[in-house]
Amino acid sequence: MAGQVGQVVEEEGLHVKKLLALAAIAGGVLLVVKRNKAAKAEADLWREVTAPTDRPLGAVSTNGSAPAKASSSDAATNN
Repeated sequence: MAGQVGQVVEEEGLHVKKLLALAAIAGGVLLVVKRNKAAKAEADLWREVTAPTDRPLGAVSTNGSAPAKASSSDAATNN
């Protein structure tokens, strides 16, 4: 009888180890999927921000610096 109890305990321990291993694998897969989604989102954002555009630049120069502001006296002397 004592041998059967020990065998049942060993089998239950084996089942618990299998479940823990399965949970660890599932957690690892979820972590990889989450990181891939985050990396794709960041790449998409970077691609959107750095994409060329046909829109006018407005107050931004092509080299990234702000253009000098003209004063009213500059306009009067500019013929």
